[in-house]
Amino acid sequence: MNERVLKGLARPMILLATVIWGSTFFILKDTLDHISVFFMLAFRFTFAAVVLAVVFFRSWKKMDKSYLLGGGLMGLFLFCAYTAQNYGLTGTTPGKNAFFTAVYCVIVPFLYWLTDKRRPDRFHVAAAVLCVAGIGLVSWDGGLTLSVGDGFTLLGGFFYAGHIVTVSHFAKGRDIFILTVLQFAVVGALSWVAMGLTGGAPAPEQLSGQVIGVLLYLAIAATALALLMQNVGQKYTEPAAAAVLLALEAPFGVLFSVGAGAEELGGLMCLGFVLIFISVVCSETKFSFLRRKVSLPQK
Repeated sequence: MNERVLKGLARPMILLATVIWGSTFFILKDTLDHISVFFMLAFRFTFAAVVLAVVFFRSWKKMDKSYLLGGGLMGLFLFCAYTAQNYGLTGTTPGKNAFFTAVYCVIVPFLYWLTDKRRPDRFHVAAAVLCVAGIGLVSWDGGLTLSVGDGFTLLGGFFYAGHIVTVSHFAKGRDIFILTVLQFAVVGALSWVAMGLTGGAPAPEQLSGQVIGVLLYLAIAATALALLMQNVGQKYTEPAAAAVLLALEAPFGVLFSVGAGAEELGGLMCLGFVLIFISVVCSETKFSFLRRKVSLPQK
């Protein structure tokens, strides 16, 4: 697929990835009652790495040391992010987990400013503020209360911000498919080590047909497909804009959770949806459709 086509599909790819991830929150909540976080991550990313390594085997001839560094750092940030987020999910609701993870949309523009010296404009700052306000409304329950699970989830959001910026940095001039496979391999390897150190291997009776089905869905759809689409989409999208688009994972996560009966949709949550939607419009369009074009009279 050529560069022009990939550039045109960049934003739709990111959007589709968020829909897929949104569908995983409530099924993960149940699955983590039967298996450990590290076994789930180890299976998910190892399987995805093998699948993509075979699919894109022709690309391997391009690999050099810079790919190992980029893929390694991307994988390290992603491992930390998923670990924190999934431990957070065991101590909070799927909806809150989805929304609190989205704090990365606030952090990314400023983190990218530090690393690449590209200052965020006022629309990116406004979008980030609106996004945080939306997240705050979801967490409001007579007061802003944070559980240990919420704290882990917020920590995961910081690591996701680091991952987004790292992908944007190392994707320049490199084959994103190789970087993605290396990233998955690093997450898988770290997860196997962590599982061994924590004794998280599941007993055979814990691997029911339903659990295996969820693991395959996570590995194929939510990892091999969705994360590949994120990486490709990010290569052709500004990090600040990509972060706000990726934050749509949060409302999709709540919608799927509500649809499955895992939680109820309240008025404040709906208002949070509206604010996040406005933040996406702000970041993507800078409200250009509201500014009338002034045409000079013809002489």
